[in-house]
Amino acid sequence: MQSGKFTLAIIAVNILFFVISFALEYFFGFKSYLFFGLNPYFFEGMPWQLLSSFFMHGGVMHLAMNMAVLYQFGGILERAFGGIKFTLLYIVGGLLSGALCLIYIRYAMSMGEIVNIVGASGAICVLLGVIAYFDERNAGGIFVAILIMSFAPMLMGVNVAWYAHIAGFVVGYGFGMIQKKFRIL
Repeated sequence: MQSGKFTLAIIAVNILFFVISFALEYFFGFKSYLFFGLNPYFFEGMPWQLLSSFFMHGGVMHLAMNMAVLYQFGGILERAFGGIKFTLLYIVGGLLSGALCLIYIRYAMSMGEIVNIVGASGAICVLLGVIAYFDERNAGGIFVAILIMSFAPMLMGVNVAWYAHIAGFVVGYGFGMIQKKFRIL
């Protein structure tokens, strides 16, 4: 299965953002994950975090896994909606999923915890939610896959923003419902 130009462009931007943020930290000591990740600084005047956070990644494996899933499923929706509409879905969906994550960040703050969200998983789960809505036969399997990728790593002590995955899936599934009824894209 071949991905389209827009999917590949989003992947390239993710890789470029990762390389630049790594270089900024490695060479200059700039804590890019605090500046670009979605965290309590959002509430202190860093609104760009809502967008930049889903281009940040916690490491090469995090980036590679997310980009592999984006490559696989992004092409499906890019062919269905066209490149520009697909990109709009990815970005708006990522923003909405990030906005929902702000609820969890605020809750964590009230409990004295600091949460910093990085990664494209929320935006990618939006895409998976759309696919699940339109592919009823595989919807359950897609949802189970999201649950596994959200919670299985935690059993091994890996910190995962499970709430971003669930929020993204809900946003995507909801978009599918709206799209079917109103054809907004």
